[in-house]
Amino acid sequence: MSASTTPDPAGGDSIAGPVALCSREPRVPAERLVAELVPPPRFDSVRFDTYIPDPAQPSQRSAVKVLGEFAAGLGGDRATGEGRRGLWPRRQRRPSAPEPRGVYLDGGYGVGKTHLLASLWHAVPAAPEVKAFGTFVELTNLVGALGFQQTVRTLSGHRLLCIDEFELDDPGDTVLVSSLLSRLVAEGVALAATSNTLPDKLGEGRFAAADFLREIQGLSAHFRALRIDGDDYRHRGLPTPPAPHEDTAVSRLAHQRPGASLDDFGALLDHLARVHPSRYGALCEGVTTVCLTGVRAVPDQATALRLVVLADRLYDREIPVVASGVPFDRLFSEEMLNGGYRKKYFRAISRLTALARDGERVAAG
Repeated sequence: MSASTTPDPAGGDSIAGPVALCSREPRVPAERLVAELVPPPRFDSVRFDTYIPDPAQPSQRSAVKVLGEFAAGLGGDRATGEGRRGLWPRRQRRPSAPEPRGVYLDGGYGVGKTHLLASLWHAVPAAPEVKAFGTFVELTNLVGALGFQQTVRTLSGHRLLCIDEFELDDPGDTVLVSSLLSRLVAEGVALAATSNTLPDKLGEGRFAAADFLREIQGLSAHFRALRIDGDDYRHRGLPTPPAPHEDTAVSRLAHQRPGASLDDFGALLDHLARVHPSRYGALCEGVTTVCLTGVRAVPDQATALRLVVLADRLYDREIPVVASGVPFDRLFSEEMLNGGYRKKYFRAISRLTALARDGERVAAG
C-alpha cells in the first residue's frame, strides 16, 4: 500500500498515509471566518444561466427571473467597496433609503436553492468584499467569534447578506439573528435566504413555538417569499444510497488514495463533540476522500446535529465519502426523522448520499 502526503491545518507540514480527522484540532482565527463568507467551492462557478429549471415546475423559472431582477437592483455607490480599510470597516453614515428588499427561497431538498442563492451573490454588481454568503450556523458562529457589536460593524458595510439553510434551533439563536438582521436592515443591507420552511413556520415542532413565531414574524416582513417546487435532483433516478463497502476495502482505498482520511465512525462522532462546528470546514481541509469504517445509527440528537453540520461542510467542498457499516439512509432513527429537526436530517441523508455516489466513482478507479 502506498503512502500519501496531506496538508495538516492543525500545525504540521504533512502527514504520511491517510490522515485521521480525529487527530485534527484546527484553529480558525476570526479573520478567516469573515474572509470565508463567500459561496463554497461547490458553487464557485454557478450562475443563473447554469441553473436548469424543470419544465414541469414553473416556479423554478419564475424564481430565476425574480432573482435576476433583484440582483440588478443592488448596484450603486455602495457596491464598489471603496473606502473600506482593513478587516473591520469604519462605520459610515448613509443617506436614508427605502426599506431594503429581501428574498426568501422556500422549497424542498435538492431543488437548487443554494445554486440560486450563490448565483445571486455572483450576479450582484458589487465587489466581493461587500457581499457575504454563509449558512445560518456560520452566521451564528461568526457572532460567537467576534461578538454581536463587532459583527454588526463588520457586516453593516455590506451590500448583500446571503443566508443559506435558515434554521432556528434554539430560542437564543432566534433572538440573536432577529436582532442582527434588524440592525443590518437599518444599515441598508439587502438580505437573501434559503430554507425548507416558510419564515412564519420555522418554529413549528421545536421548543416554544409561540416564542419562535413572535421573533420570526418580525423577520418575515423583510423578505419576499419565493416558493420553489420540484423533486430532489440528487435523488432523481437513484433514491437510495450505494451499498456500503467492507471495512478492509475502505481501509485499502484510504491508503491508496492520496489525501484521503480514514476514521472509525464512532470515534469521529466523539471527536466532533470536542471541535466547535465553526471549525468543521478546517477539519477536512486538504482531504480528497473521507473514508469511514463502522458507520452506524447516531445515538442521540446532539450527535446527530453535529453530523448534519459535518455533512454540509463535506458537501460544500465536494469531498467524496466511502464507508462501511449501515447505509446513510439508516443514520437517523424514526423518532428523529419525525421530530422537529427532520428537515436537517433529510438534508444530511440527501447530501451524504450524493457524496457516497461520488465515492463509488473513486472506488471504481
